[in-house]
Amino acid sequence: MHLRKIIAAVLIPFAAAVLIGLAVLWPGGAPPHDERTGVGFDRQTQEASVTKVVEVSCKAAGASGVPPTGDTSTAEGSSAVQQEKGTCKRATIRVDSGKDKGRTFTEIIQPDQSRQLHEGQKVVVAYEPSAPKDLQYSVTDVNRRVPMALLAGIFALAVVVVGRLRGVMALVALAISFLVLNLFILPAILQGSNPLVVAVVGASAIMLIALYLCHGLSARTSVAVLGTLASLLLIGVLGSVFIDWAGLTGNTDDNTGLIHGLYPTIDMSGLLLAGVIIGSLGVLDDVTVTQTSAVWELHEANPSMGWRGLYRAGIRIGRDHIASVVNTLVLAYAGAALPLLLLFSIAQSSVGTVANSEIVAEEIVRTLVGSIGLVASVPVTTALAALVVSADRPGAEPAAEAVTVPARGGRGRRRKR
Repeated sequence: MHLRKIIAAVLIPFAAAVLIGLAVLWPGGAPPHDERTGVGFDRQTQEASVTKVVEVSCKAAGASGVPPTGDTSTAEGSSAVQQEKGTCKRATIRVDSGKDKGRTFTEIIQPDQSRQLHEGQKVVVAYEPSAPKDLQYSVTDVNRRVPMALLAGIFALAVVVVGRLRGVMALVALAISFLVLNLFILPAILQGSNPLVVAVVGASAIMLIALYLCHGLSARTSVAVLGTLASLLLIGVLGSVFIDWAGLTGNTDDNTGLIHGLYPTIDMSGLLLAGVIIGSLGVLDDVTVTQTSAVWELHEANPSMGWRGLYRAGIRIGRDHIASVVNTLVLAYAGAALPLLLLFSIAQSSVGTVANSEIVAEEIVRTLVGSIGLVASVPVTTALAALVVSADRPGAEPAAEAVTVPARGGRGRRRKR
């Protein structure tokens, strides 16, 4: 009971500090920038449909080397002769939303474009009011809402069927996490609050809500929360030190450049560190909850096991978990950066040159800092769980050996000695 009081004495002020942080940093809405740039995601978009597609001569259509849809997959070395010999397509697109609903326009689709439109396809179009009327709309992407919604429905169904009530609560926690991200973390950063502070407060709120909602208000959950908190603090310290030491700016691609251009007051290196903390939280929850549950189940299976035995058994389980989770993180980041790695391979760059480039160094620091936090979470959480479960539910004494002693009438009776 003494250890439970200590944990409560730590977690209650921590939860109160998170609530205060949410109240102080809660944004009144993201401040709008002066005007849209018309590039990247900063464009006015509408839903549209492809109503008709016909084949035409590229020469007759006047196709150029740059596709009108903004698709840059056409090779720069394509000659005029190749364009003349090719067969292009003229697509008629109808705007389905916005003030120009029902308006149609046409685009020429070249044969070597990666995105080929077909009749009946749902697309997303960009709107540029300052352009000539016949060039105000252009196709920018495919509308993927239906397949994405269907996939999300299949995922939710699988979680509920397998997880039952726990699965339902997990989906509720996931929805709350998205709300915290969209209503607090992102707007607060855009408003100019320190990204690191916002990420710590937001991630802590997500952690508390998700863990207690999914696993109940218990000592087991509190141990997992405490182990996650300790690991997040370690990740924050290491991330801050090595991001600053390695000179990582966080401004490495078009998207981060656009953010910095629209909101120059945002600390991009702080935003990078915030991403490291939020990205590590999900895997940390998995590790700490699993380790805590393993220790509790070990105690259920053998109540006479002391905290040292529980720790040794739990850490053996944790080593297997560490090996799989670290490998998962590395492969996840490598998979996301595969096109970039292919470019370095084409350029025949050395490993040292690739690792030293900022865009790759960011992912290396992100992976290694997160992995160190994960590795540290296993012994910390396992030790806490072993101490709490052995102190709160002490093991039973070994059964006394039974012997037979003589009794009156010549019949024996059993007595414990």
